[in-house]
Amino acid sequence: MQATLVIGNKNYSSWSLRPWLLLRHFGIVFEELRIPLNLSETPPLLRELSPTGKAPVLLHDGRTIWESLAICEYVNEVFLDVQGWPAGTGARAHARSLACEMHAGFSNLRGQWPMNLRRRGPMPINAALGQDLARIEIIWNECMETYGGPWLFGGFSIADAMFAPLALRLYCCQPPLSEASAGYVLKILEHPAIMDWLAAARLETEVLQESEAAYRLAEPGNC
Repeated sequence: MQATLVIGNKNYSSWSLRPWLLLRHFGIVFEELRIPLNLSETPPLLRELSPTGKAPVLLHDGRTIWESLAICEYVNEVFLDVQGWPAGTGARAHARSLACEMHAGFSNLRGQWPMNLRRRGPMPINAALGQDLARIEIIWNECMETYGGPWLFGGFSIADAMFAPLALRLYCCQPPLSEASAGYVLKILEHPAIMDWLAAARLETEVLQESEAAYRLAEPGNC
């Protein structure tokens, strides 16, 4: 039975991008149902599909799965024969730890640099944001050194799907990055599915004011 993935705006919804990218990377056929966020009709539409009233949510075989990491785990079990994580026990544990850290952490970066793919230009970096950026550098540099790239654990995994929206934020906000981190951001940008996502985001017309306000100091431009 074909799955349906309910997503929000491609310009803004970092949570939606994660399972969408995983499905696309592994060539899993699914129906995409996009529900623009913050419109008057959005809450009742999402409440019909998701117990939290939020996107993303995966509908498959009579099941409803919400939260991006839970969706990725379900896809891994049902569609990928558990190949969505690295093969080795140690690498798999490492990847899961980082995916959970990404899912729950980096609150300063999320708050100050919400995903907004219409914007591109250098943004100010305060001390709290600098701590998040330093942690990202540590994660990406250690992974590249340990597993050899080009993805965080050699081959593409759920960890890359989880970090992809963050990579797009860094592309748009242009902080200084190490060579390894800059290379990883470029790898994400060159992914064919990411190219498709960005192209679709450019065509969207909805505006979420809270996601625009954070970028008043940024130079407007297209990603």
